[in-house]
Amino acid sequence: MRFAQALDMMKHGIPMKLPSWGGYWCWDDEKKTILMHCRKADSDTGKDVLDIRETQRVEYTLLNVLSDEWVPANSENCSIMGGTPTFSFGDAIKYMKRGLKVKRQGWNGKNQHIELAKNISYITPDGNIQNCDHDAIGNMAIAFVGTSGVQMGWLASQADMLAEDWVFVE
Repeated sequence: MRFAQALDMMKHGIPMKLPSWGGYWCWDDEKKTILMHCRKADSDTGKDVLDIRETQRVEYTLLNVLSDEWVPANSENCSIMGGTPTFSFGDAIKYMKRGLKVKRQGWNGKNQHIELAKNISYITPDGNIQNCDHDAIGNMAIAFVGTSGVQMGWLASQADMLAEDWVFVE
């Protein structure tokens, strides 16, 4: 939903969040402002509750306000309420490009995840180091880190691409 509807829901006591968030926003009727609840580690101020007017990342906050993906926060989808935030494969790619590791909730191998690999090279049969470079994607690939090692150039299945159960690797 769009932010205007999310704000209305906040004003009716329903905490709201974006799908990938571990925290949430809520309305403080006394202060007439939005309070941002997050982990201290994710806060620029070191506080776990922040008045939106105190945000240090104005552009990031405004982009969140412009999102049309707002959902109610609850104990299933919000980590600071005891749940696990999940997101789509499209978001998983976006987060990998930012340097984060992601995985499907259903993957059962210990520490299995995917991440963006950069500066890829290999040794040719004649012993030379070849740095990979591609006109469209440069020197990057998705790496699958599994129980038996790293697989470069991992390809998503149809199920992976359509899934909404992607999570961050802690």
